[in-house]
Amino acid sequence: MSEPFIRVARFEDEGELARLDHATWSTLHAVTPPPRPPYDSFFGERSGPRDHHVAEHRGRIVGYVRLGFPTELASNAHVRQIRGLAVAEEARGLGVGRALVRAAVDRARECGARRITLRVLGHNTAARKLYESEGFVVEGVQPEEFFVGGTYVDDVLMGRPLV
Repeated sequence: MSEPFIRVARFEDEGELARLDHATWSTLHAVTPPPRPPYDSFFGERSGPRDHHVAEHRGRIVGYVRLGFPTELASNAHVRQIRGLAVAEEARGLGVGRALVRAAVDRARECGARRITLRVLGHNTAARKLYESEGFVVEGVQPEEFFVGGTYVDDVLMGRPLV
């Protein structure tokens, strides 16, 4: 099985990334309602192509990770946050998610960040196991922070040092 090819997103990837985002929407990880037309742009003012890495497998985009700042405050500009991760159903189990997490960690380190954080829903066991295997630890839990899919779920805050 070939490794996914990871690269920085390009503006022309927007349509394919939007389709992937819509196709992978699930109450397992999303706290927003399902996407419905008219769709918002995938890239926005706070997250353009350079804030995303994409995974290609067999010539198709099969995943992305979005890296950004947890806040707009200068006092925590030394922290980067994974603000989105999606892998196409047919590409799960191929190491795409792991490769994207590693790309985000590498990019945060290149930017001079000292820490990288993320938020994951408590019931998303597969994602939590992936993050833990890549050195992230639980740094906090906000119990029943979201009501998703008819149930209350925890918001789990995870992070790891980069230095």
